[in-house]
Amino acid sequence: MAIDRHTDGDVVVQTVPLGFQWPTADPYLFCVHHLDHYPAGNGDFGPAASLAGRNIGSDFEPRDGWRMYHGSTVPGFPEHPHRGFETVTFARRGYIDHSDSLGAAARFGRGDVQWMTAGRGVVHSEMFPLLSPEGDGANTVELFQIWMNLPAADKMVEPYFTMLWAEQIPVHEHTDAAGRTATVTVIAGQFEGLTPPAPPPSSWASRPEADVAIWHVVLSPGGELALPPARGGDDTRRVLYVFEGSVSVDGTTAGTDTGVVVQGGVAAPLAAGPEGAEVLVLQGRPIGEPVAQYGPFVMNTRAEIEQAFTDYRRTGFGGWPWDRPDPVHRDAGAARFARHASGRVERPAALAQPAGEGGAAAAKSS
Repeated sequence: MAIDRHTDGDVVVQTVPLGFQWPTADPYLFCVHHLDHYPAGNGDFGPAASLAGRNIGSDFEPRDGWRMYHGSTVPGFPEHPHRGFETVTFARRGYIDHSDSLGAAARFGRGDVQWMTAGRGVVHSEMFPLLSPEGDGANTVELFQIWMNLPAADKMVEPYFTMLWAEQIPVHEHTDAAGRTATVTVIAGQFEGLTPPAPPPSSWASRPEADVAIWHVVLSPGGELALPPARGGDDTRRVLYVFEGSVSVDGTTAGTDTGVVVQGGVAAPLAAGPEGAEVLVLQGRPIGEPVAQYGPFVMNTRAEIEQAFTDYRRTGFGGWPWDRPDPVHRDAGAARFARHASGRVERPAALAQPAGEGGAAAAKSS
């Protein structure tokens, strides 16, 4: 990330071009923005289109505006293991079907977030069922997949996942006198007094001193917003990912597909360009421990990685209780739900409450 360095004292530390996999800073390990304009569904949750010429099983080329990824009939990611870190999946459009080795399942999307602590080991799948027989964007899937590290003390905790339903995630909205808007979806960390639902209990984000924040910022053309200084000051790392439009950050212009590293201890004033802007903000104090990573396992030493492979071959992290590697929830329709390993079932409609009573909240100003 050592490009376009600015002088000490500037809000902007450096900028970096974004590829398919975005560069990250401790405590984050990985971030990718998936946007696939899938065609009509074929009635079996896959695309009603020929798959000829695609590298089925590893299709990461956006032919015709969409990918199958590791799916062979349904797009997505069939069963695969994780150990030693967390996944945060922010599903903006479309649906994701989750299944795991604990027996838990979920269908989520339309602004929902799933936060999963892999801990000592879990196997899961994330499939993108194409529910609509219509084209014209009805099956578009857009999501952010974020990997956050765990400190050594928590790498072997029990696996855990929680749902942050769209109805519960707070949103800050601001409109200025000229009608220009700024919207911040607060997935983690406080913003303007708004606090999102809690992350999993063993998450690095569950520690106040970790100063973790995940914000999705949308600015209309010419819209402005000032990100407040991080509570952790310059010990907190903050990266802005501009993935749509353009934005000026304290006078430094960043166009589409640009990452902007900013000082944590000062406010970061943002001003959108003439086309508006969308920005994902990831911040947190670094864990500051050695990272040993091999594929889906993230530990502190090579020996721990080798042990992870040994344990997975021996136990399968609990085995796979599903009848196929890429299960989809065929009877769910468009209903979003989560069924936990305990058998508890939750649905967003049942959980939504008025603002101020623990449910969805929006702060508006003008």
